[in-house]
Amino acid sequence: MTHYPSPAGPGPAADDAPQDRLRLAELLGALSHALDLTEGQPKGHCVRCCWIGMQVAAELGLGQQARSDLYFTLLMKDLGCSSNAARICQLYLADDLSFKRNFKTVSGPRQGLGFLWRNTAAAEAPWTRLKTLKQVLARNSEIAGELIETRCNRGAAIARQMRFSEDVADGIACLDEHWDGGGQPLGIQGEAIPLFSRIALMAQVTDVFAADLGADAAAEELERRAGSWFDPDLVPVFTAVIRRPRFLADLQAPALEAAVFATPQAQHIQAVDEDYLDEIARAFSLVIDAKSPFTHGHSQRVARYTGLICDQLGYTPERRRWMVRGALLHDIGKLGISNTILDKPGKMTDREFALMKQHPVLGHAVLSRINAFRELADVSAAHHERLDGKGYPYGLDASRLTQEMRVMAVADIFDALTANRPYRAALPLEKTYAIMDDLAGPGIDPECYAALQDAVTASGWPAASDAPLAGGEWELPLAQRSA
Repeated sequence: MTHYPSPAGPGPAADDAPQDRLRLAELLGALSHALDLTEGQPKGHCVRCCWIGMQVAAELGLGQQARSDLYFTLLMKDLGCSSNAARICQLYLADDLSFKRNFKTVSGPRQGLGFLWRNTAAAEAPWTRLKTLKQVLARNSEIAGELIETRCNRGAAIARQMRFSEDVADGIACLDEHWDGGGQPLGIQGEAIPLFSRIALMAQVTDVFAADLGADAAAEELERRAGSWFDPDLVPVFTAVIRRPRFLADLQAPALEAAVFATPQAQHIQAVDEDYLDEIARAFSLVIDAKSPFTHGHSQRVARYTGLICDQLGYTPERRRWMVRGALLHDIGKLGISNTILDKPGKMTDREFALMKQHPVLGHAVLSRINAFRELADVSAAHHERLDGKGYPYGLDASRLTQEMRVMAVADIFDALTANRPYRAALPLEKTYAIMDDLAGPGIDPECYAALQDAVTASGWPAASDAPLAGGEWELPLAQRSA
């Protein structure tokens, strides 16, 4: 059970500290754990890649600006990774998380065929599996290019939105290019591939192989791909780092994350002000909502409704801003839920629903890594709790739900009901209110719900035919979705 604050009314919280103590490296390092979730990687993958890459940067004698740009390329290399998850499930009839995790160890055509055989439609009937494999093999190169292009271009675009340099954006955009021109999405080769991309890809492979097979295996894998995937001049630099006596112990040490945040590149980055923090939250909301076609725009709409409710309840501008930020990030844990569950058109099994109910827990684990976000993590994680204690994931009742938690729950439900879901179409406003009327009291806070209604009336809610067509994952009615 996580810690939750005591119930409190609107107004600035005691720990609403200014963000001048929050460094960009600390913030993005914590948020990088959300990217690890959607790539199916063990916790800390991006941070470990950053540590590996910066060891190499020191060996290369890169200048201060180059090291800074490389640092954030490595931390944010997977910014676009959520954007192809639904497509992977659709094309391969596979769990996107295990598919991505297993794909990281594929290095050649023979391994690629074995990977497809093991990971395509594995849970389907034999005829469906064979049919899907045939379709995939017929378009394998085209499909791979499509998936990687989507990921790389999306990641680069989000990096630009987060104010990173063009070198960082290019480093992310070309992450999957290979030295011999056999990579994706552009097929560029040699030194035309940005140096940051070359280092990031090798750092990624190093972490994956070292974790599974040990340091020697990681070094040998880089040497085996020298001149094909990897820059042959960079491979000896990497292997010299990998074969240091304490490399694997340092890579797996609990203190590694603190060491990454203590590097000169992290220390010299300017503090995160309120405006920049809002931009980062908006950018990560795009990563979150890209996970499923049914969540396009959900986080930003929930943030809008949250802000409108806060206005009606008389929140201060500072606390309103804080709440909107939390709403933008409230579903960050969904990056760790497979699209086979998120996009399922039918009723979930008990196991699937149990996994779905873990997304607030995963989100809390990410956000609570940031000291300044501890209370925000508590509020965001409670968006599926109910006043009668029958919500999830912790079954908190009214005595433990702050007003901020209740506000976010109302905003989330409203957007989910007025949006398309895999199992039903978007509901008109009248039907939405009828459902929420029944929830008011046992499920949602009547005062927060009334504030939402007042805000919707004042804002001129569109006709049902013009309502948003994508939204959240509120499973309603709960009993029908939980079995």
